Amino acid sequence: MKKYSSMIIGHATMDSNTDHLGNTVRIVGGAVVFSSASAYALGHRVAAVTKLAEKDKERLESFTVPKEDIFCLPSEKSCDMVNVYHTPDKERRTSKCLSVGDPFNAAELPTVEAEIYHLAGLVYGDFDSDLIKTLSKKAPVALDVQAMLRHVAPDGSMYFEDWAAKKECLPFIDYLKTDAAEAEIMTGCADRREAAKHLYSWGAKEILITHNSEVLAYDGKDFYTCPIRARNLSGRTGRGDTTFAAYINERLSHSISESLLTATATVSLKMETPGPFKGTRADVEKYIDEFYSDLK
Repeated sequence: MKKYSSMIIGHATMDSNTDHLGNTVRIVGGAVVFSSASAYALGHRVAAVTKLAEKDKERLESFTVPKEDIFCLPSEKSCDMVNVYHTPDKERRTSKCLSVGDPFNAAELPTVEAEIYHLAGLVYGDFDSDLIKTLSKKAPVALDVQAMLRHVAPDGSMYFEDWAAKKECLPFIDYLKTDAAEAEIMTGCADRREAAKHLYSWGAKEILITHNSEVLAYDGKDFYTCPIRARNLSGRTGRGDTTFAAYINERLSHSISESLLTATATVSLKMETPGPFKGTRADVEKYIDEFYSDLK
C-alpha cells in the first residue's frame, strides 16, 4: 500500500482572475493544486485527490506532484470560478462560482496510508460532517474552513456564513486553518488571538490564522507568529493553501515555530510568482537565510 505524509482532497478549478487594473488571467487553481505543490516542493510525499468532469482532465497537468500521486475521481461537473480583486494587495475580492463539482465521500477515496487527511475544499458542500468524523478515526484531520463557510447562491454569487456544525465537528479537527475574516465570522472576534482561543475552546487542537501581514499559530498554550515578507504580490492567489499544506506536513517532524517559519517563508516566496509553488526546499532555505535571518 502506498504511504503518504498527507492526502490532500479538493476540487481543481479553472479560475478567471482579474486584478484591480482590469488585467485578467485564466489559470488552473484550487486549494488542492496549491497545497500539494508546496508540500511536495518541501520534500513531502503527498497524494492529491480531486474530482473532474471527463472533458476537463487536462487540468491535471497543472499539478506539480508526480502523476502516480494524483487520484482523479469522476464528477458530473468541474468547479469553475471567477475572482475580481478590488485592491492592489488583493485582500478584497468578489468571487463567483460558475460550476460546482460533486461532493467528496470517504468510500470513494483511494486506499492508501496517509499521516494526515487534508480537506482542501472550496465551497460549502464539498465535505460533510460524516466525512470529517470518518477520516478522524484513521489519521489526524486538517481542515481549511473556507469550504465550510463559503456558500454558492443559485446565481453563482458566493457569500460567507458561519458553520452551523462547527461545535459538533471541531473536536475531530487536529489542524484548523482560517484567514482573519473567516475567523471573525466563526467567532465574532476581530482580534486574531481571541478568535484562535475560541476555536481552540470548541475543540480544534491547533489553529493557523493567515493575514496579509503574518501567519499566527496557536496550540492552546502559546501563540506563535511569523511575518510575511514577500517582495511583491503577483502570486497572491493560493496564499492560505500554500501556507497550510507546508505547515501541517512540516509538523510531522518539526516544532510549531520551525514549521511556521518554513511555511511562511515558502508562501512569501510563492507570492512573488503566479501559480502553484514550483521551487525547492533549498530555495526556501535560501530565502530564510536572506529574509528571515533574524528569526532563525
